[in-house]
Amino acid sequence: MHSLTLDSSNRDQLAGAFDGGQWIVACLCAAWCGTCGGYRAAFDALAARHPDMTFVWIDIEDQADVVGDLDVDNFPTLLLQQGDTVAFFGPMLPDAQLAERLVLAQAELAPEELARLARSTEERRGWQRDCNLQVLLEQAG
Repeated sequence: MHSLTLDSSNRDQLAGAFDGGQWIVACLCAAWCGTCGGYRAAFDALAARHPDMTFVWIDIEDQADVVGDLDVDNFPTLLLQQGDTVAFFGPMLPDAQLAERLVLAQAELAPEELARLARSTEERRGWQRDCNLQVLLEQAG
């Protein structure tokens, strides 16, 4: 299984993954970014190893109506979310092993711990407010 490349024709598919309670692992990149281009195969391989999660590749320029207000400072940027809780949002070295460790560490957390962490710092509270991909999808229509 490869990651889903978000476009206007498959946004409902991603929204359905939220409804099913799956972990969403989103990579925010840009087509012109050479680092992102090189990272795509590793991201797809990570998706293949974790079919119980939804991996989505989001070009921030092509999908500006969804992610336009997100503060993406560097590429690649990962967004990890389960249900309504954003577990991580930030730049990541283009290293699949590092990404996998992050994903697995978050997925192992009990729901209560995930919720506690989401409220634990101003940065994480900001993620909940500004980076919730489910809300961003709904707002984009």
